[in-house]
Amino acid sequence: MLELNLPPFEKKIIQNGDKAQIFDVIRKRYVALTPEEWVRQHFVHFLIEQKGYPLSHMSNEQQVKLNGMSRRCDTVLYDSSLQPLLIAEYKAPNVQITQKTFDQICRYNIVLKVKYLIVSNGMKHFCCQIDYDKNSYTFLPDIPTYEELK
Repeated sequence: MLELNLPPFEKKIIQNGDKAQIFDVIRKRYVALTPEEWVRQHFVHFLIEQKGYPLSHMSNEQQVKLNGMSRRCDTVLYDSSLQPLLIAEYKAPNVQITQKTFDQICRYNIVLKVKYLIVSNGMKHFCCQIDYDKNSYTFLPDIPTYEELK
């Protein structure tokens, strides 16, 4: 797999037949090692190990209902009251982050109404903070720590 613009982490990879699988610390099971999953696992470990996000407050592949259809958010972070606080959307490293990517995460946010959105392809990372009172958003220069989110 490609080296990403994220710190290395202690990964657990196994072969299941001809398919590689990586251990997901959130779902507590091995999942197919796709390029997008490679980014997700790196980013989740970055959030936990570098930014202090509590593992117990995170969910991968969180299902949301949008216009009667089921969708899955790549990662959702909850606050201490278990209210959604942040959504992260991942793309494979070779996928450019475009307006379409932001449109996708914004659709999920229609349901969850979080304060922070993150989009990453493992090479480039974007984080914005939403101000519902002013009906605006601000791109942040860095991914905030968990303490900074509160």
